[in-house]
Amino acid sequence: MTVLLLAISFIIILAGCEGFTNGIEWFGKKRGLGEGAVGSILAAIGTALPETVVPLVAILLTGNSHGKEIGIGAILGAPFMLSTLAMFVSGSALLVFRLRKGRPLNPAVDHRLIGRDLGFFLVLYLMAVAAGLLHQRALNLALVPLLMLCYAVYAVIILKTEGDLEGETKALYFHSNHLPASPHLRRIVLQIIVSLAAIIIGARLFVSAVDGVAGYLGLSALLMSLLITPVATELPEKFNSVLWIRSGKDALALGNITGAMVFQSTFPVSVGLILTDWRLSGVPLVSAVLALGAGGLLLAWTQLMKKVAWWMLLLGGLWYAAFIVYAIIATA
Repeated sequence: MTVLLLAISFIIILAGCEGFTNGIEWFGKKRGLGEGAVGSILAAIGTALPETVVPLVAILLTGNSHGKEIGIGAILGAPFMLSTLAMFVSGSALLVFRLRKGRPLNPAVDHRLIGRDLGFFLVLYLMAVAAGLLHQRALNLALVPLLMLCYAVYAVIILKTEGDLEGETKALYFHSNHLPASPHLRRIVLQIIVSLAAIIIGARLFVSAVDGVAGYLGLSALLMSLLITPVATELPEKFNSVLWIRSGKDALALGNITGAMVFQSTFPVSVGLILTDWRLSGVPLVSAVLALGAGGLLLAWTQLMKKVAWWMLLLGGLWYAAFIVYAIIATA
């Protein structure tokens, strides 16, 4: 039954991501938004909802130290997954579609846009990690409005990004063929809402199934929260990016990931700063340091070489594999 639940949730998430990416593209076209606004804000925030809900539920509904431990693990696990595993999946997709469809191997994306997102992420997440080492409650609370302000500045910068969405957009799924070619905004919004609901429901089913597997394997709550839960809840970002890479819309694909990294370094982190003691050490601290290291290396290379290379994205898999080995040994 657990395997069946995994398969069903997987299908639901895939269907939700397909409808979401399609709806978000049409919304961007309708509102005249650029690639940055669609990929780094709308898609990133939308698909970040599942992993934002998990720590809130864990911290607020359990009300104990065990729940707070799971919540902190989920909060720190999301940026780590995005900066490592999500990048690896994107690099793998570039390689696969190069072999299958003959598309360019390197992503067609402005290195300055990726650098902008990574720059915001590194600064904001570094502040949050530093707060977790200093253990000052007043500092934690003061950092929250600063993080919110920085994200607002980031959003304003993105919304001013010029440029149309690249390539053709498939017909809206919630649009009948006998209706005019351009769908009404109400149908677009309805498809986005339904798709988001499918993504959230699918992610929750996936988490439940994976929790069952984790319990059967005897994994600790901390290891589960750092590795398993973020993998499940980060599936939307990964699959949205793969779908966009398949369509040759690389700016949307990578912007979806890097934009989510900025979001994860502000809103979910603020939940931890307010509702927990926010003391980072051991395995959680290592995950945060690796996330900063992976993001910093990618930023340095792309700005130095003035491009994003597919193999640099694949390096995220090495960061991820190294952490798994360390985490298993450290929590054994």
